[in-house]
Amino acid sequence: MIKEKCLAIYKNRPAVVSGFEGEKITIALLGGDTAKVREKDIDVIFPGPCTLKDLEEKADDGNVREAWELLSSEDPHMSLDSEGITLKELVELAYGDYTPRNALAAYELIREGLYFSGDPRAIRARPRTAVEEDEKKRDDKQRETGDRAAFLEKLKKLPPNNVTVRGGAAASADAEVPSLSETDRRFLLDVEALALGKTSRSRTLKELARSETPEEAHRLLLASGAWTVWVNPHPSRFGLDRDSSKIIIPPPSPEERLDLTGMAAFAIDNPWSEDPDDAVSLEILDREEYVLWVHVADPAVSVSPGSPADLEARGRGASLYLPEGVSRMLAPEILPFFVLGSKGQSSPESMVSPALSFKIALSASLTVEAIDIIPSIVKITRLSYAEADTLITGNTGEGKVLAMLSSLAERNVERRLNTGAVIIELPDVHMEVVLGDPSGSSPEENIIRIETVNSYRSADMVRECMIWAGEGAARWAMQRRLPFPYISQEAGELPAKRLSGLAGAWQLRRCMRPRLLSAKPGVHWGLGLDEYTQVTSPLRRYTDLLCHQQIRAFLRGKEPLGEEEVLFRVSAAEAAASVAVRAERASRAHWMAVYLSGKKETAGNNPVIWDAVVLDRRGNRGVVIIPDLGLETQLNLRGNEEPNDSIKLRLLSVKIPEGEVNFGIV
Repeated sequence: MIKEKCLAIYKNRPAVVSGFEGEKITIALLGGDTAKVREKDIDVIFPGPCTLKDLEEKADDGNVREAWELLSSEDPHMSLDSEGITLKELVELAYGDYTPRNALAAYELIREGLYFSGDPRAIRARPRTAVEEDEKKRDDKQRETGDRAAFLEKLKKLPPNNVTVRGGAAASADAEVPSLSETDRRFLLDVEALALGKTSRSRTLKELARSETPEEAHRLLLASGAWTVWVNPHPSRFGLDRDSSKIIIPPPSPEERLDLTGMAAFAIDNPWSEDPDDAVSLEILDREEYVLWVHVADPAVSVSPGSPADLEARGRGASLYLPEGVSRMLAPEILPFFVLGSKGQSSPESMVSPALSFKIALSASLTVEAIDIIPSIVKITRLSYAEADTLITGNTGEGKVLAMLSSLAERNVERRLNTGAVIIELPDVHMEVVLGDPSGSSPEENIIRIETVNSYRSADMVRECMIWAGEGAARWAMQRRLPFPYISQEAGELPAKRLSGLAGAWQLRRCMRPRLLSAKPGVHWGLGLDEYTQVTSPLRRYTDLLCHQQIRAFLRGKEPLGEEEVLFRVSAAEAAASVAVRAERASRAHWMAVYLSGKKETAGNNPVIWDAVVLDRRGNRGVVIIPDLGLETQLNLRGNEEPNDSIKLRLLSVKIPEGEVNFGIV
């Protein structure tokens, strides 16, 4: 029978019975609350008399484990069906005196469920195997809690900012970095996940009262030494796969191809290019009639619409070109079947490649007069731009063809300029990162190379040939009413006062509108063309591959994709390609910051001086470009510097997590 002032449990909270109202029992709870409950709602654990103040006393020192061992040894086979012991018996066994506080402590043992189970009326000792397993879990958890607390204390000693680079690994400029053990490293997994964009939260950063951002996570990983600067997190942040496609497609199947191996064909590119997918030839019919051949790699012969390789390429949108390597939208294993020429092999047969050749008849005014698209076999001579320029200058043998083609390309530039085209030339660099030791433990094995991209006549020539091919392919598709991804561009608003030099080129670039892909042809303002598309990089861009698939369907007499399906594929591919472009930019900014972090000072603590050119000025703020780095940046101007003025800069700071570098005028 329940009596007044007895100690009871209500919803796992201790309560003292303070009165009765009919069938209701009034109870007082810790904290001052009261409640009216039914008898079945409470469990009496001490008959009284008792007050809530009695519960403030400390429970007697007991030996809970000995009590459990005693009960276990008395009845090693105790089961859930056995009667067990009462709470009072457990109190006396584990704590000695049966007091309110000891009764509550015994009840909490039941709730804890480590040594005992049941309820206050029937308490049983848990099986030894279960107890020992749970004890191990408890001890592990307590050890984990202690290890984590010690780990957080180490991190609190790290400076929140001001991370510099020494020997390729991040270190604090102001304090000694506490060493982290392998045990500590596991507590940084949530920080790594945030830095890599795999989650938006970090328990560790939150407990350190630091902002939960990828940049802050990156900063902590660098400062702690868990990461070195040789980790580039940006592709992962954008959800991109660092590996190339693994879907193997078959080599080109035998089919009737036009044999063009007797025609000189040149694949001209930068020396670091490994996958040439276009080449050029020229037929001179008479002094005013020319046939330009643009030969393009032909993967569409094996990559059919809707195939696994096609879906993979569409999901990527384009190959991902990072300074540290390429993640290809088509499996690299198939490249030898499709690239134009196999570099490094001496056999003449190895330079023979299947192609989709665009035969473009040029009028006297160099407009596209007629175009045919033909599956072909071509024999390729691979040249760098420097090698091609040497041949053009020599103007003998094969150089005569290239010299004539270069002359036609220069005239085509004039033609396009006369129709409103915009030519923008700003300094550019090629960045290459060689990771001999990605872990950064031997940073001397890691190399960042930045090489100025020189201007070449042959580069301009190749650009114009690719533009002719895009113009011709768009016209070919229009004439056949073939659903096709066309590229257009709205006119930009040109400045009232055009500047010269690099500042003028920068002005023009700011006027450029984004390109538009559509199933309807339209004017491309920047190129000065009435219709245009891109077809010369099917190994690198999905929309080019899609163009080839449509062309091949038409040539084979098969049903091409409809306009809606073309638009759907273009939209999906462009969205993916846009993400790849952003990841490429962020990666270049990261590697530029890493490169410059090692250039802050030379031997003797003399700062490195960088030559720059002012591109724009607004008040005291200016935009400048450092040609040797291809880097544009903003800074405070302190004199009368105007656009196109040359200035000298000194590196002030580098923020690797943000990919930011700051300069000041010397």
